[in-house]
Amino acid sequence: MKRFIWMISFVLCFVMIAPLQGQAMNLSPTVKSALGTSGVGVSVREFDTGKIVYEYYGNTKRKIASNMKVVTGAAVLDILGEDYRYETVIYITGPISNGTLNGHVYIKGSGDPTLNYNHLLAFGSALKAAGVQRINGNLYGDESMFTGSQLAPGVQRSFEEEYYAARTTALNLTPNSDFDIGSVNVRVTGSKRGARAYVNLRPSAMGMSVVNNTRTGAPGSGTSISVTRKYGTSQIIVSGSIAPGRTTEKLVTVNNPTINTMYALKDAIQVRGIQFVKQPAIGRGIVPQHAQRIGAAKSPTLKEMLPLFLKLSNNPMGDVFIKKLGYVQKGKGDIATGVEALHEYVTSLGINRSLYQFRDGSGLSPHSRMAPNGMTELLYQARTMPNFPVFYQSLPVGGAKGRLVGGTLKNRFTSSAVQYRVVAKTGTISGSNALSGYAKARSGKQYIFSIIVEHGGGSRVGGIDTVVNNIIQYY
Repeated sequence: MKRFIWMISFVLCFVMIAPLQGQAMNLSPTVKSALGTSGVGVSVREFDTGKIVYEYYGNTKRKIASNMKVVTGAAVLDILGEDYRYETVIYITGPISNGTLNGHVYIKGSGDPTLNYNHLLAFGSALKAAGVQRINGNLYGDESMFTGSQLAPGVQRSFEEEYYAARTTALNLTPNSDFDIGSVNVRVTGSKRGARAYVNLRPSAMGMSVVNNTRTGAPGSGTSISVTRKYGTSQIIVSGSIAPGRTTEKLVTVNNPTINTMYALKDAIQVRGIQFVKQPAIGRGIVPQHAQRIGAAKSPTLKEMLPLFLKLSNNPMGDVFIKKLGYVQKGKGDIATGVEALHEYVTSLGINRSLYQFRDGSGLSPHSRMAPNGMTELLYQARTMPNFPVFYQSLPVGGAKGRLVGGTLKNRFTSSAVQYRVVAKTGTISGSNALSGYAKARSGKQYIFSIIVEHGGGSRVGGIDTVVNNIIQYY
């Protein structure tokens, strides 16, 4: 995280500007030439006063795609606080006799999107520290904090295996530092010509099975590897050809995050040198009241997690955030309840209920919609949050290199005239493009903007950037 602090310090100076003297913008010629007149919504406000200086169908709700993460991010930060941490706890039941645990091991999850294999290894160490050398019992995952569907609304069957549409429970495991929870990394490496390639799953097999239909081609040949998961199962099918020594990787979703996490725990326990007296059953189970807590893993703070959510546009993180909101605010950790809590939060900011309707926490659902005026009002109200600097720093920075600085804007607004002047969230879903955030004009004025375009096909990203460039250059 430290590597982008200097850049954030630079962009934060954008908000340190004198009060603005409002003037209306004449953006309509640019909006119409760059984006057309159909399905277009634009709202621009002064940063300091919140006064709308330009709007084009600003009160019409449209599909906001990943701009939904702006709403979710603001809410979890404001409600939970920047120092909030998730906690995952390991428990045991039964006595330990001569190094043998005659009972079961439970892991209770809270939806931590950063839980990883190293945490499971630490749980293995905690068992050893408690005197456990052998386990004569089973492994159970307690996912009871979250209920309801594991899939977010809007996830179609055709892309259920894609990492951006992963299932989420209260006990997910991430395979990487991007927190792509609910997925396993499939690594394929060419062996010798004519033989099957090597296929490895990371962080562990996690209870998944692999059908290896690959072939290693001639030296210097191309790579045509396909990695899929058989629908509704834990079977991964790898096929195609790869050259000797070449490696390719793909993230594939797991079919049952809680159970797959518990399989990874079993592996981690064995790596720590603990044996199982018999093959343990692996399943779900609520931690008994008499269970003994022997260890816990805590996530980084929300302040540390939020940049990966917003800059990298991590959909599954949005799902666990929205479920956590439902649990904290209303005692029920499902998406529908979380959305209800989110509606109440946005209403509490004084934003008219007619300007938004949400269905999830990430924007993957096409039914999550917001009007541009509603989005700019939310971004204006965010300024009053005690944690606004954290929120602002977590957004992508236009033209800034580095995934954890520029994020999804690292390859946009790259010219010297506009570089670092846009701090905003991107959004793309079938038939819609969006960009909402903050822009510093060359005049020194700071603006809040939201541009949402629904279209029949093709990208409107270039047109959106043209409009923002116009704001920066001329206002």
